[in-house]
Amino acid sequence: MTYMPSLRSREIKIAPQTPISKISPFWEGLKEGKVLATKCRKCGKLYFPPTPDCPECLSSEMEWVQLSCEAEIETFTHVVVRPASFQHHKPYTVAIGKLKEGVKVLAWLTGFKLSEIKVGMKVKLAAKTTPEGELTYEFVPP
Repeated sequence: MTYMPSLRSREIKIAPQTPISKISPFWEGLKEGKVLATKCRKCGKLYFPPTPDCPECLSSEMEWVQLSCEAEIETFTHVVVRPASFQHHKPYTVAIGKLKEGVKVLAWLTGFKLSEIKVGMKVKLAAKTTPEGELTYEFVPP
């Protein structure tokens, strides 16, 4: 085995600005308590999170669709050892839920005791504004 000398680099923190002009209706919807997806007018594929262009057929003919927000949990995990950017949060649970429309969503799961959470349970995807004023969504009891 060959030894490769190395130096320990300094920690780099990157906080990129993400342009959202093409998906601004998504953020406006969250402000109004709605969760929106995009649907390709050409091939009919539904996308969540929303996308301005269809990766399937490359069309830019997208329409906005409000989701029913009815979901079923497919998998979940309880996060105790949190990444550095989430150290200020208490341990939390995240889940992947399949919405009635067929799209899968990764979101925090709140409003349940950990012992109550089961694969197959029904939940609702809800728009939320955090105490810090950030727009997001999470799974909650139906």
